[in-house]
Amino acid sequence: MTKRRKKVLSLSAVLSLTVLLAACSNAPVTKNSTGLWDHYIVYNFSQFIIWLSNHIGGYGMGIIVFTIIIRVLLLPLMSYQTKSMLKTQELTPKLKALQKKYSSRDRESMMKMQEETRKLYKEAGVNPMASMLPLLIQLPIMWALYQAIWRTPALKQGTFLWMQLGHPDPYYVMPILAALFTFVSSWLSMASMPEKNGMTTAMTWFMPIMVFFMALGFSSAITLYWVISNAFQVIQTLLLQNPFKIRREREAKEKAEKRRKRKLAKAKRRAYQSRRK
Repeated sequence: MTKRRKKVLSLSAVLSLTVLLAACSNAPVTKNSTGLWDHYIVYNFSQFIIWLSNHIGGYGMGIIVFTIIIRVLLLPLMSYQTKSMLKTQELTPKLKALQKKYSSRDRESMMKMQEETRKLYKEAGVNPMASMLPLLIQLPIMWALYQAIWRTPALKQGTFLWMQLGHPDPYYVMPILAALFTFVSSWLSMASMPEKNGMTTAMTWFMPIMVFFMALGFSSAITLYWVISNAFQVIQTLLLQNPFKIRREREAKEKAEKRRKRKLAKAKRRAYQSRRK
């Protein structure tokens, strides 16, 4: 993917998110709410959470169970995204080699690099744009869940454990857990990468810190949703993208390749010695 296409894609994502956020209201959502987003999506999400809450022991449990249901429904998409990402990660050394090979910035070199990059993706069965599809599908769903909790008065007035769901956690337990699970999830995702850079390392630490300070001011209902969602993400990563398993498989593959090269070199030396005799 060229830098120009990356910039266009990033700009499109930012504009889409801006449009989405602009279209969302912060007013309480009720049966009288109008519009496709508020009446048919956010309101029904909130009503389902309330229905769950009435059957399984309170609004806190309703938020927990509903968050898990949504994450389970998204698992096929996340599995597809993870497989695509892992294939792309394995291509990173080869892509860097191409960049080094065609380090010249002239038009001919750039065209050759793009051509060989496309060929590399095709041979590996990777579509660099395909990994965006699950993200585009899950973002509106996760935002609707967030809005349903944020804009439903009943969910914010209930209690769960020591917390008033409409107020921040007075003991900071939920913000700490939200930050902790965010860090573990990010670390596990980054641990499977064959190569790391300063940006990925910085994001691993920056995101948990940002989540912690945001959670300090959010209601416990929202923070509870973050905790469960990020905890689920940790389990999901261990199941679909286990970095320890990926590392073992990568190391085994590298060792097998080294053994193959040693055997080939040994066979060449024997053939050379035979010809000399």
